[in-house]
Amino acid sequence: MTESEYQDGTQIPAAGGEPEAQAEVSPSRSLVIPRLPDDALVLLPVRNMVLFPHMLVPVGVGRPKSILAARQAIQNEQPMGVLLQRDAEVEDPGPDDLYRVGAVANAMRFVSGREGHHHLVLQGVERFRVVEFIEGYPFPVARVERIVEEQPSGPEIDARMLALRDKALEALELLPQAPQELAGAISSIQEPGVLADSVAGYLDLASEERQELLETLDIAQRLERVLSLVDYRVEVLKLSQKISERTHETMSERQREALLREQLRSIQQELGESDQKGEEIRELEARIDEAEMPEAVDAQARKELRRLERMPEGAGEYSMLRTYLDWLLELPWNVTRTEAIDIDEARGILDADHYGLERVKKRILETLAVRKLNPEGRSPILCFVGPPGVGKTSLGQSIARATGRDFMRASLGGVHDEAEIRGHRRTYLGALPGKIIQSIHKAGSRNPVMMLDEMDKLGGGIQGDPSAALLEVLDPAQNGTFQDNYLGVPFDLSDVFFIATANVPDQIPGPLRDRMEIIELPGYTQEEKVEIARRYLLDRQRESAGLAASQLELTDAALNRIVADYTREAGCRQLERELGAVARNVAVRVAEGGIESARVDAGDLADILGAPRYENEAAMRTSVPGVATGLAWTPVGGDILFIEANRSRGSGRLVLTGQLGDVMKESAQTALSLIKSRAEALGVDTEALQADDIHVHVPAGAIPKDGPSAGVAMYNALVSLLTDRCVRPDVAMTGEVTLRGLVLPVGGIKEKVLAARRAGIQTVLLPARNRKDYEDIPESARSDMEFHWIEHVEEAADIALGLATPSGQAASA
Repeated sequence: MTESEYQDGTQIPAAGGEPEAQAEVSPSRSLVIPRLPDDALVLLPVRNMVLFPHMLVPVGVGRPKSILAARQAIQNEQPMGVLLQRDAEVEDPGPDDLYRVGAVANAMRFVSGREGHHHLVLQGVERFRVVEFIEGYPFPVARVERIVEEQPSGPEIDARMLALRDKALEALELLPQAPQELAGAISSIQEPGVLADSVAGYLDLASEERQELLETLDIAQRLERVLSLVDYRVEVLKLSQKISERTHETMSERQREALLREQLRSIQQELGESDQKGEEIRELEARIDEAEMPEAVDAQARKELRRLERMPEGAGEYSMLRTYLDWLLELPWNVTRTEAIDIDEARGILDADHYGLERVKKRILETLAVRKLNPEGRSPILCFVGPPGVGKTSLGQSIARATGRDFMRASLGGVHDEAEIRGHRRTYLGALPGKIIQSIHKAGSRNPVMMLDEMDKLGGGIQGDPSAALLEVLDPAQNGTFQDNYLGVPFDLSDVFFIATANVPDQIPGPLRDRMEIIELPGYTQEEKVEIARRYLLDRQRESAGLAASQLELTDAALNRIVADYTREAGCRQLERELGAVARNVAVRVAEGGIESARVDAGDLADILGAPRYENEAAMRTSVPGVATGLAWTPVGGDILFIEANRSRGSGRLVLTGQLGDVMKESAQTALSLIKSRAEALGVDTEALQADDIHVHVPAGAIPKDGPSAGVAMYNALVSLLTDRCVRPDVAMTGEVTLRGLVLPVGGIKEKVLAARRAGIQTVLLPARNRKDYEDIPESARSDMEFHWIEHVEEAADIALGLATPSGQAASA
């Protein structure tokens, strides 16, 4: 029986509340109740409780019929019949809802409480069986047959009684708060039936099991059944006691320390002492409990917390240790952003953020599709390589938007200390984690998109090689247990989406470059730059200058003039600066009140930006013999390169100037040797060649230059000088030359072609073995320019100088 429910089924209301069913019923003087037959009993239906003979049990009464029946039995000094309901949910049980065997009980006491609370104290007398139910009474009445038990005797009965008594006493010993009087009462019982009923009454049994024992009239069987139930309960109690003892023995040190800390806090409060440190320790412990860190990290944090607790607040290491714990607790050990990749949406984001770059966007979409279909797979580390201003960083931001992840950028330019990647050890004052862990901390999640910027500008020194530390970071097979020197515990980087950027791939260390997939971002064509300026840059600069779209308008002619005459770059950074200058100029005039809006055309740019910075100088530079236009690749994109040659009286020396590297010097010597071997075919005076000094110079002497791709241009410059012919001003060339006159392939074809187009070149001479790179050249450049694929330098000389080459000379050279 629970405290919230009457045995007859009525719910006990809460203190101060109303009962669910008003039980205050008093027999009316006008109510005439027929006299009960001699073999009839007033019945009290109960639920969740079975009354055994010789038991004294308190019973709560709340239903009107039950109250009336109890009062009738007490007034007439008659016993009652207590029957168990079959279904405890039935509020008004009928004959079919009651068991047929119950216990005759005497009402020892009837107490009427407040708000309809009534209580009976019943004393069980003997068993009875219902013969028939009698109608015509305001409460249940039945004719019954009383069951008189004869107490058997004999060795078997005595043995069962002895075993049951021992087991019952053993069960009482296992109970934590069993009354001693109960053990004495059980020991003093001599009748077997009474012993069985008494033990069954105190056992924690279901109502159905109790009713089964009540209906078991054979005392030997009843003893056997009760003995088996007591034996089962004893085993359960023993097992429960073992579990409790084991739990008590294995109580964690943390619980013990928490108890001691609480006691210490109480003592300090009684003494009136401050417990700021204790509050801080408890706060840190609560944060550790809530952090859900990995097991090894949790153990490390608690170990350091115990050190902090024992350490005086004035100790120099105290603040360092507190900072370390803050880092551990603030890292997102289990915070992960949900990755929802929609390929169509990702394509839309990339197209909206970037114009052109079709091959690059296609590769990014392939990576995202693989991650969507195989989230647990190891995707490659993408490395965007290209000149400044082509959109490498913004591509990383677009990937973060497309995947729903946080975006973090870690600049590696000028990093020369391994500790900036792996962190400093805590032995150093002011030690901090490395850039990787700091970026994870700022992102607030363990799976951001992390861009490692300027990979090609990593340095090295006595502090170690940071590129070597990045080998573990960028290896999907190892970064799951990346260990920062400051943290001293592993952190899982396998869910981080790493992206790298660089300007020059050759300057990335080989082992590091091998871990990444290089994706080249070439420079933009003039048409692409104009479109980018129209779509993105102009709006951004208008907003920066505080102008509305209607206050500044740039015509297409003005945009084309800015791109052609004021910028010469692969990217768009200088273009955005020039657009910013135009916007600021208009903003000044609008702020002064002189105009409300402005429409800037090509003719207005000179007054705003000054004279054009770049012009087509190829015609001017190649208007004399000895000058050829070459094509070069630089870290910021392609560029044109003028090769100048001159001759003077001397001793046949070759003089090279312009900060040329060894490879470029060797290209000049190769070109001169090739000309000497073919002097007669080219119409060159060999005697004059032996008597004159040849001086080859490459302008922009302050800039170091190297590489073999200027061999064709040097050959044509020297031929132009020695034959006194001018190279066509609209021709540019690139390619490596061998001593046999063969033209070998070179790299950076697209960048070089775009540089030639920006300089106004119409004809480009390219190595025949670079024909495979033709598809990389933008369609606008392919349609505007003329391409010649050369296999021998004589073909280049024929096109650039208009020389007639004798038949078979190229093959025999």
